[in-house]
Amino acid sequence: MRGAKSAKWVALAAVVAMAATACGGGDDDKDSKGEGSGGGIVRASWTDPQNPLEPSNTNEVQGGKVLDMIFRGLMEYDPKTGEAKQAMAESIETKDQQTFTFKLKKGWKFSDGTPVTAKSYVDAWNYGAHIDNKQLNSYFFSDIEGYDDVHPAEEGAKAKAETMSGLKVVDEHTFTVKLKEKFSTWPQRLGYKAYSPLPEAFFKDHDGWLKKPVGNGPYKVDSYKKGTGMKLSVNESYAGAEKPKNKGVELKVYTDFNTAYNEVMSGDLDVLDDVPAGQLANVEQDMQGRYINQPAGIIQAITFPLYDKGWSSKKAVKVRQGISMAINREEITKTIFQNTRTPATDFTSPVLGAAGGYSKDICGEFCTYNPEKAKKLIQEGGGIPGGQMVLSSNIDTGSHKDWMDAVCNSINKVLDDKDACRVNPVGTFADFRDQITKDQMKGPFRSGWQMDYPLIDNFLTPIYKTGGSSNDGSYSNKEFDKLIDKANAEADTTKAIKLYQDAEKILFQDMPGIALWYQNGSGAYSDKVDNVALDAFSVPVFKDITVK
Repeated sequence: MRGAKSAKWVALAAVVAMAATACGGGDDDKDSKGEGSGGGIVRASWTDPQNPLEPSNTNEVQGGKVLDMIFRGLMEYDPKTGEAKQAMAESIETKDQQTFTFKLKKGWKFSDGTPVTAKSYVDAWNYGAHIDNKQLNSYFFSDIEGYDDVHPAEEGAKAKAETMSGLKVVDEHTFTVKLKEKFSTWPQRLGYKAYSPLPEAFFKDHDGWLKKPVGNGPYKVDSYKKGTGMKLSVNESYAGAEKPKNKGVELKVYTDFNTAYNEVMSGDLDVLDDVPAGQLANVEQDMQGRYINQPAGIIQAITFPLYDKGWSSKKAVKVRQGISMAINREEITKTIFQNTRTPATDFTSPVLGAAGGYSKDICGEFCTYNPEKAKKLIQEGGGIPGGQMVLSSNIDTGSHKDWMDAVCNSINKVLDDKDACRVNPVGTFADFRDQITKDQMKGPFRSGWQMDYPLIDNFLTPIYKTGGSSNDGSYSNKEFDKLIDKANAEADTTKAIKLYQDAEKILFQDMPGIALWYQNGSGAYSDKVDNVALDAFSVPVFKDITVK
């Protein structure tokens, strides 16, 4: 979602043993027991986000989880189906699929009591796009006319304008957006939190706002302590139709989700939104009906650092394809994940359905375990660059160490070399993301992706289009970019999907990343709360949770 949640980067849950180790909560544990479930507060697992919570600078799932609670944009997504529907938008009109007029519903306010206006959106989007502000999600505004003036593509270039020419405030509740080209499904993107409005306080006291973000969603931030957690209460100014059914949410930071799992069992934590893989064999019996396992718009993948000459050479394509074929997805998903993951056959997700662009066979043989051909391709490509592949991921919140060990074992077995692949565990999710965004990865790395909006475009554009907001491997292919642009401009959905899939086929020929498996949403909850559900993005629907 970022990023892809954009879509965003997925932290995921940890495997390992039952032994309780270090966990978050820290000195807030005492408070949480005093005002926990009994006080109407929902206590949920969390990890620290990569960056301070700016909507246009958050492209990972932990920060996105908070933004979902404290912001509402023009659109929002149905929790069950993922379908885009209007939130703050009273109407969206266009005659040519290129210029859109947005009229806002009246009466909406930020949690500081100031009104949400057309200017709140235009100012926020101009801020998110401007090159000087260095926002991770600036790419999401690149379809708007004038983006290239506020965010030149040339390295070292300065902005030629302070605002995008394609944004116009018409009146207090109306603004227009002119895109560079026709883009029929563009409004469906606008539920992604990068497009959130911002209050005047954001621009007047930026540092102060970052310490305690102010939004217009159902909750407001009361406090945040890095390494410990965040407390949110109900935003009484919220003008949306569905009000929270609890008194607030406490997000508790964990460095080992096995600890969180144990606390759910003991009643000291209410919601765990990713069950550790090591608990999957026993979770149904442990939770006695309080376990959720459902399809979600999440795919696990490996990205190659194509900014490294060894991995980006022409011959290395065969190496990348061979590594994909050397991974026994069927065995890993069965033995480690108890079939809560499904071997991937494309770069999207089954939740899109065939009509939405999901394909059972577009990857073909490159996603099928074939030891002989895998070894042949790797050898024809000149072997693994440097003689050893280093596979990296954070290990604080994911079952990543276990599956990475299994992936390396699979590759080593194929190559008959116990040192061909080794795992590089990175201590925290935030550190891992920092190394990636600074292009510091020395070898392939994990790239879990949670959709930001339920369109095939979201699984392809941010991650693989040149300059995409979550194009962490620095992949670039002009033909791929051209097909994505044609798909965006195509008003006929069926034709657009085919163009997206034509672009996707190029990915498997170039193999900038490896599609591993689709992940189910997996959660557990205590006996102190009811009405717990995960949305189509695998995020708890916090506003609907009731506390006993």
